[in-house]
Amino acid sequence: MGLFDIFRRHRKEKQVTSPTSSTNTESQSSNVPKSNVSQQPTGASSQSASTQPSSTVAASTASQPTVPQSTGIKLTTKSASGEQSHVSQPTALASGNAASAQPTTASSQPAQKQPTTPAAQASDRTEQKYDRGLAKSRTGFGARLNHFLANFRHVDEDFFDDLEDMLIESDVGYDMAMKLSDELREEVKLQNAKTKQQVSNVIIEKMVDLYEAAGKGESPDLNMAKEGPTVIMFVGVNGAGKTTTIGKMAALFKKQGKRVLLAAADTFRAGATEQLDVWAKRDGVDIVTGPENGDPAAVVFDAVQKAKKENYDILFVDTAGRLQNKVNLMKELAKMKRVLTREIPEAPHEVLLVLDATTGQNALNQAKLFKQSTDVTGIVLTKLDGTARGGIVLAIRNELHLPVKYVGLGEQVDDLQKFDASDFVYGLFKGLVDVDE
Repeated sequence: MGLFDIFRRHRKEKQVTSPTSSTNTESQSSNVPKSNVSQQPTGASSQSASTQPSSTVAASTASQPTVPQSTGIKLTTKSASGEQSHVSQPTALASGNAASAQPTTASSQPAQKQPTTPAAQASDRTEQKYDRGLAKSRTGFGARLNHFLANFRHVDEDFFDDLEDMLIESDVGYDMAMKLSDELREEVKLQNAKTKQQVSNVIIEKMVDLYEAAGKGESPDLNMAKEGPTVIMFVGVNGAGKTTTIGKMAALFKKQGKRVLLAAADTFRAGATEQLDVWAKRDGVDIVTGPENGDPAAVVFDAVQKAKKENYDILFVDTAGRLQNKVNLMKELAKMKRVLTREIPEAPHEVLLVLDATTGQNALNQAKLFKQSTDVTGIVLTKLDGTARGGIVLAIRNELHLPVKYVGLGEQVDDLQKFDASDFVYGLFKGLVDVDE
């Protein structure tokens, strides 16, 4: 799906939901001032007219001098199309004739707000999370793009040199910046972009096209076991948010009705086991721990045995992240993987690399290092809401060809969201793209 298709889809979704609520508002506002008989909305007055004695209704009608009884009450309503219609209700209303009140009630029926489905509500919440979580990245990229285009006169070599600098500063990566610059040389000419907005659209559209091309064949879905427990191993440097990510993901799957087991295999970092244990208690899931400075592979062995015997659905394995002792760390990870594979041949089903988005290009370097040493299958990008470096997602896909599977868009448990490329692109570039129908 191209950039403009994404933006048009979001616009359509907004139009599907917004007219209903706006029509409802218009209907309510038009009913209040003109259809009051006894300071009630039209519908209420209609009902009271059909149930109250005629003398009561007549008395309340007589108390309003602006409405002559001889000509009746003239109601103005708005249809869904915005056209006004007039319904006259003469003496029949005063006599309590329910049939004359019926047109008013019927005309207000289309204005009732239709209930949204749970799926639509969930989609709206997800879009709002992406919108909020990417606000800093969107603002930062927008400021750089606007500054870059401030001195725009025409497309020449200086234009592309400045563009490359701007993209690198936006953390889209050196390779992505060079590739984008090269392809834009022809694209700007082909699309005959002359104004600042047109040039901006072309730049962002090409970025999205390159992003999609680099991710062909990738899936953001987790690889789940066909039978038995699904084993997911988490790797990454200390401080990237591995333990917190595991806790949030455990809560997510527990909410889905899965039986979740945690393995505290980061036995060397002070407080790591205690931190994961707090998450286990908070989520209401089980955990397997070992002695401090013990063998991580032993913890993994105990955990996978428990997961198999007690029919757990998912086993999350926390690991160490001491890059200053890289050789030993990689040996530990390899040993844990051998234990898992021996007990469950397809395990681990996923090796998720947790990266801190606030570190920008350092996160990209960490990803390259772990990819060389372990069989990383996907990325979890944390703390996106706290940084203006959301463009790192583009660099990860372009340079590493690893799918981003989850993103952290806030501090709450449910702010860890499954990665959605469409919502990400819309959240990152919203307000910077001008889409014509």
